[in-house]
Amino acid sequence: MLLKEGGSRKPSADSSGKFNILGPVGSLGRQDLVKLLEASVVHRDGVLVAITKPPGLPVIGKPGDVTLVSLLPDLSQKLGFSQDVQVIKAPGKESSGLVLLSDCPSTVQHFQEFYVRCRKRRHPAATYCAVTTRLPADSEGEIYTGLKLIYREDSELVVPVASPSRGSLQRKEVKNTLTRYKVLDSQDNCALVQLQPLTAFPYQLLVHLTLILSPVLGDHVYSSRVGTVLGEPFLLPAESTPPRTQVLDEALLRRLHLQQPHVHRLPLHLHLHQLLLPAASSSSSVLTAPLPPYFLQTLCLLGLSLPTKQTTQRHSKHLP
Repeated sequence: MLLKEGGSRKPSADSSGKFNILGPVGSLGRQDLVKLLEASVVHRDGVLVAITKPPGLPVIGKPGDVTLVSLLPDLSQKLGFSQDVQVIKAPGKESSGLVLLSDCPSTVQHFQEFYVRCRKRRHPAATYCAVTTRLPADSEGEIYTGLKLIYREDSELVVPVASPSRGSLQRKEVKNTLTRYKVLDSQDNCALVQLQPLTAFPYQLLVHLTLILSPVLGDHVYSSRVGTVLGEPFLLPAESTPPRTQVLDEALLRRLHLQQPHVHRLPLHLHLHQLLLPAASSSSSVLTAPLPPYFLQTLCLLGLSLPTKQTTQRHSKHLP
């Protein structure tokens, strides 16, 4: 599902007067997607362009799939680039947020080396915002665990490994991962959470948030690992818990003006909000992508707000 970025920051209402955070069902056509991405430029500095990606658009995929990379030739022409544009940084398929593009090989290499140095030095380069269906027990902290990929029924899933063996780490079957988090606002057991991954692993943030019993709203894969008994959350075994459409409690459904049969249309509320840049690349060392309309609508419905003059990146004076 793809949702349009841009437009009014105020929540929209449907014909019944109720807020609608689901948006249209189905994918937009190629030309509509190109227009959407062209209109989503948030920064341009010489050979570097930053756009915002809608949720549901994968960066890469199988031949014939509509992906960000498959749209680059048309988008490059619109943006006045050469045909050799490369993606430097982008969020995952179901996430929204910042995408860095360049048609300059040396710029691409410079940025990629910069982000590798950030990871090696455990220096946060990316800041995400997420809406969680439960309030984390601690207002801030770090989530550290091993992660590995497993295959179930032709699908790839990520499962945590609490105490990976040295051999599994050396064979790269398991990777130790780390995420910093901070609750920015909370209301009635829901939260707006800031996330800074200090390692890179597929679906790291979604899996990490399940480990603190606070799944991301719209997570229809990993949220099933958090069960409830008498209203209290508990963790189900990851390897034996299949993905399913997220199940929301009745109170949350009412606040979102939703019914459970419609929840499968709910987009993932995980947004790549800020990216750190190498100091010499721009007058500003941090790029910010505004929260998309559906995300803002959800915040309004839940009574959550992003702090004003947010300073999520507090390290610009200590760049790697």
